[in-house]
Amino acid sequence: MHASSPPLALSATPHLLRRHQRTRPSALPWSALALTTLLTACGPSNTAPAGPAGGPPPAEVGVITVTPGDVGLTTELPGRLEASRVAQVRARATGILQKRLFAEGSEVKAGQTLFEIDAAPYQATFDSAQASLAKAEANLMQASAQAERYKPLAEAKAISQQEFVAAQAAQKQAQADVAVGKAAVQTARINLGHAAVTAPIAGRIGRALVTEGALVGQGEATPLALIQQTHPMYVNFTQSASEVMKLRQALDSGKLQRAGGGQAVSVRLVLEDGSEYARAGKLLFSDLTVDASSGQITLRAEVPNPDGTLLPGLYVRVRLEQAQASNAISLPQQAVTRSPQGDTVMVVGSDGKVKPRPIKIGGQRGNQWVILDGLQAGEQVMMDGFQKLRGDATVKPVPWQAPGAKPAVPASGSGR
Repeated sequence: MHASSPPLALSATPHLLRRHQRTRPSALPWSALALTTLLTACGPSNTAPAGPAGGPPPAEVGVITVTPGDVGLTTELPGRLEASRVAQVRARATGILQKRLFAEGSEVKAGQTLFEIDAAPYQATFDSAQASLAKAEANLMQASAQAERYKPLAEAKAISQQEFVAAQAAQKQAQADVAVGKAAVQTARINLGHAAVTAPIAGRIGRALVTEGALVGQGEATPLALIQQTHPMYVNFTQSASEVMKLRQALDSGKLQRAGGGQAVSVRLVLEDGSEYARAGKLLFSDLTVDASSGQITLRAEVPNPDGTLLPGLYVRVRLEQAQASNAISLPQQAVTRSPQGDTVMVVGSDGKVKPRPIKIGGQRGNQWVILDGLQAGEQVMMDGFQKLRGDATVKPVPWQAPGAKPAVPASGSGR
C-alpha cells in the first residue's frame, strides 16, 4: 500500500504545474508596481533644500534702503472753510416788497438788482423836491437881477445904501434856498434808489429771507438775503503755541530752513472723504497772540475755488509745509515704533541680523515720518515680516513694495 503512493503524487504533478503556469503571468504587474512606488519614494523629488548646517532657509523680510535728501516738514491741522467776503443784503427803504429778481443759490454780480420795494412814496418825494428846487432857483434869478439893477443906482446915490444892502441880502438868501433845494433833491433821489435793492458784492446768494408782500425796513434795516464770495476761499486753523516755538527755535538755530525760501508757504487741503483737494493754497498770516483758553495760535490760508467745490463752513484737514530739513530721511510710518521710551526702527545689518535702532523724528510728511538722526545712507530698514523673526536668526532682505504699487526690479544682491 505504501509502495503505490508515489505514482499518485507523480500523476498529480502535471496538473499543479499547469495551474501554476496560468497564475504566474498575472502576478508580475503587481510586483513591478510595488517596485516603482518604492523607487519613487526614495527619489530626489522629496528632498527639500536645507539652510546653513541643514537648518531652514533664512526668512525674507521687506526693507527700504535709506537715502538722505531735502525733506519738507509737513504739519496736518484741523481747519474750517470760510467765504472770503460775506455781505448781508438789507432793506434801507421802508415799504412793501414787490418783487424778487434773482434765483436762490445763483451767482450774482455787484450792483445787480435783487429786490424791488414799492417806490411810489419816494418818487413823490423826489418830484416835490425837484419842484421846490425850481422855485428856489426862480427866486434866486429875481433877487440876482434886482441886486444887479441896484448896484449902479447905489453908486450914483440914487437909492439909499440900506436898499442896496437889502437887495444883496435877498440874493444871498435865494442862493441858500437853491442849495437847500438841491440837497433835498439829492436826498429824495437816494431814498428812491434804495427802493431797488442791489447786490453789494459779487458772489453766490442764498435763499430769500422775506417774501413778496412783506413790510420791510420799518424801524430797522431788514435782512433780505446773504451773499458769499467763494472764490477764493479762506481756511482758518489753529496750531499749538509750543509747536510754533519749537519750529522757530529750529529755524533760528539753522537745523531747519524756512519753507518756500521766504515766499508764501504752500497749503494743501484734505477733504472729509480723505481725498486731497487739487488746488494748492497759500498761507496769509499767523496770529500774533495766543488764545489763553486753548494755547493755540490762529492761522489763515487762501485757497482758489473757481469750480465752487469748497463750501463755507466745511471742516477740512490742512497740510502745511512750514520748514525743510536738509540731509534728512523719510520713512513710512509702519517702519517706526513709537513708545514713551523713544522712537525706534529695525535695521538689517550686512550679516543678516536685525537690530533695533533709536531715531529722532522731526515731523510728518503725508503718511511718512521725517527722520533727522539715527540712520545712515545705504542702511536697510525693515518694513514688513516682523512676525518671521526668530530670536537672533538671520533674515534675507528683499525690496519692499507699498500695497498697490507696481513691483520694482530688485537691487543687486537683494532679489528673491
